[in-house]
Amino acid sequence: MVVFLLIYPIKAISANEVSSKHGGAIVLAVTSEPRSFNPILAKETSTTSITGIIFEGLTKTNAATLNVEPNLAKSWKISNNGLVWDFYLRQDVFWSDRKKFSADDVIFTFNELIYNDNIPNSSRDIFTVDGKKFKLEKIDDFTVRFILPVRFAPFLRSLQQEILPKHILEDKVKGGRFNFAWGTDAKPQDIVGTGPFLLDKYLPGERIVLKRNSLYWKRSKDNQQLPYLEKIIFLIVQNQDTALLKFQEGELDYYGLRGIDYPLLKPLEKKGNFTIFEVGPDFGSNFIVFNQNSGFNPKTGRPFVEPKKLYWFRNLKFRQAIAHSIDKKRIIDILMNGLGFSQDSSMSPSSGFFYNPNVIKYDYDLKKAKKILQEAGFVDKNNDGIIEDDSGNKIEFNLYTNSGDATRTQIAAIIRRDLESLGMKVNFLSLEFNYLVGKLASTYDWDAVIIGLTGGLEPHFGKNVWASNGQLHMWHPKQKSPITDWEKRIDEIFNTAVQELNEEKRKILYDEWQLIVSLKLPLIYTVLAADIFAVRNKFGNLNPTPYGGAFHNLEEIYIKK
Repeated sequence: MVVFLLIYPIKAISANEVSSKHGGAIVLAVTSEPRSFNPILAKETSTTSITGIIFEGLTKTNAATLNVEPNLAKSWKISNNGLVWDFYLRQDVFWSDRKKFSADDVIFTFNELIYNDNIPNSSRDIFTVDGKKFKLEKIDDFTVRFILPVRFAPFLRSLQQEILPKHILEDKVKGGRFNFAWGTDAKPQDIVGTGPFLLDKYLPGERIVLKRNSLYWKRSKDNQQLPYLEKIIFLIVQNQDTALLKFQEGELDYYGLRGIDYPLLKPLEKKGNFTIFEVGPDFGSNFIVFNQNSGFNPKTGRPFVEPKKLYWFRNLKFRQAIAHSIDKKRIIDILMNGLGFSQDSSMSPSSGFFYNPNVIKYDYDLKKAKKILQEAGFVDKNNDGIIEDDSGNKIEFNLYTNSGDATRTQIAAIIRRDLESLGMKVNFLSLEFNYLVGKLASTYDWDAVIIGLTGGLEPHFGKNVWASNGQLHMWHPKQKSPITDWEKRIDEIFNTAVQELNEEKRKILYDEWQLIVSLKLPLIYTVLAADIFAVRNKFGNLNPTPYGGAFHNLEEIYIKK
């Protein structure tokens, strides 16, 4: 057996001990309300930005070094063939209701939640390789054995998966009530976690308040109990413009800048007692996606997408023409004040090693777009200004994005203008974020959407988007078998690459995936924002990074006296 032992020092300390660093609150803003407080069911950042503070995984990624480090697991042991992993759990961790954290919670989270077919979750896609699940065994109360069906290269990083309490949720699973557990109407004390903060109150339309977890296990280097902050307050604001105003008025401690905000805030930096950090291209993305779902609504028996629209959206030349109609330079120059980056690949340049810059790029060229459409039979036959398909159907569709995001709304306006110049009738609608996510992930009632994904370092963690049977395979989710050869190939790539331990060989496979996406255009990328944010000059232990942002070490941050 190969042994890796990574242990945090544990020192005896009173749970009530405080220092001059303890106390105070940080005030942030969100433009969307959480859909629940259940991290297993979450598919949107409005939920995960909250639950990621309340719950923890066995491991974590160091935001500065990008290395995987111990968390709820203090160490692990790996068999020589890489298939058997024994994790030794910390024995000083308590749930916030004072119950001891143990191996039972880990096994429950995987076997009864993630691998439960009655519970819709994206984690199941990540922890299933070539259709095979991982096996878990309880060795003792603080040792869990994972038996992998195949070698799994990102295994340690994947164990950032939140662990949930068996003693709280087991009855809800048995009673078939888990999918309704920990909704936004839940009592804060019922949401039990091991993270540095706990839900204190949720006032819809106003704020979400998290309070310090007095039972949190982690200690600082000088043996102080963490976290230092007493509260985290998320103000629910209508949009980014409102957040900007509140930051300028001193109500917020943090503001994520859009490019258009930079010339406004930069001159105020010293006077306003804040610092602007620029850390490179965002990990996230903005793209347009067309609904190619050939399924039928089980309640109405009607197709999710009108047959004529399905014909358009599944036509590669149609999507190529759209790609040539996106004026990325104009978007960056006008909407981002030049502080943005053209996105062509399905990974951000900030992702590092696995990013492939050598993909197909679609230059902005409306003449080329029009020619491609004509070759595919999309022409204005009656000279009324609207192009028709080869059956005479006028090209008209709805384009959605989420309200509260001024940049996406303006991106949609620019794209809509150019598509209309090609003879398409585009009806633009701005919807509340969670309602829009419901259309994408549940009802499938949409034509085209401009939205984004958060991105990351590890391609496999996007498997729920790229696998043909994935929950978030937006253009056509949950396929029983891949309906195109290229989707079948992407399935093969993800199932092969995740088992390949040689990083260079993995990169070759993921390079191919990014190339296929650029060729077939299931998602048509627009631009990446520069990751820029402003933070009040009152915090200690602040160490912003491209991967973690301003507050990746939230439990260690304190207010300077």
